Amino acid sequence: MSLTPPMSSANSALDAPSASAQAVVLFAMATLAERRDADTEGHLLRMQGYIRVLTLELQRQPALAPLLTPDYLAHLLQGVLFYDIGTMAIPERILLKPGRFNTEERLVMQSHTVRGYKALAQAEKTCGAVDAWLEMAKDLALSHHEHWDGQGYPQQLCAEAIPLCARIMAVADAYDAMVTSKVYKPGMSHAQAVEKIAAERGAQFDPQVVDAFVACAAEIEQVARRHADTEDDLQRKMETLAEAIAEHSVM
Repeated sequence: MSLTPPMSSANSALDAPSASAQAVVLFAMATLAERRDADTEGHLLRMQGYIRVLTLELQRQPALAPLLTPDYLAHLLQGVLFYDIGTMAIPERILLKPGRFNTEERLVMQSHTVRGYKALAQAEKTCGAVDAWLEMAKDLALSHHEHWDGQGYPQQLCAEAIPLCARIMAVADAYDAMVTSKVYKPGMSHAQAVEKIAAERGAQFDPQVVDAFVACAAEIEQVARRHADTEDDLQRKMETLAEAIAEHSVM
């Protein structure tokens, strides 16, 4: 799967080597953000894979097909790289905490949505950029933890008030969190994850997105297997966590 971001009309003057270099830099930045969260580049590859499969399935629905154009999918795949960029502003003692958050820690962690949105919006303003993929990246950063029933955060949006891209992202992100092993817990099975997501249809998740997810669950599992974390990846996660604990203990 290619991670080369689609070039907008604003970038049409770039030659091919420059465009390719831009894609590499974007992916490198996104990978650094993931690794700070003790995650891997495999996470980004899986997320893009899930999004591609889900979106293609959702195109079968007449009400959504006109919205899910090739450009929309291209922008969504690029926005995936930065949906969790706000976690870079979260202290590691909270970001990498293996147990449950207390109330204060939970609020700090939840702030990554607003922090990510503001960082992208400020960069957009500073650089004078106007691009559809940046608009989508901001929607993803801000709204990927909103719930269909209005019980999510940060704005408690509900139903179709939540951007469609964020509703798609929410299902993909939840699935990956369930099936991927962490340093402190093993991932659950694909079947268990599908069952849990189906149970949240109309509550946490958009019913149409859940229906599409269930319909293409076998393809989703193939993506998860294709880009699964290796033993080396898990070792790096453990090292990242150990370094964070050591740094925090001397502060």
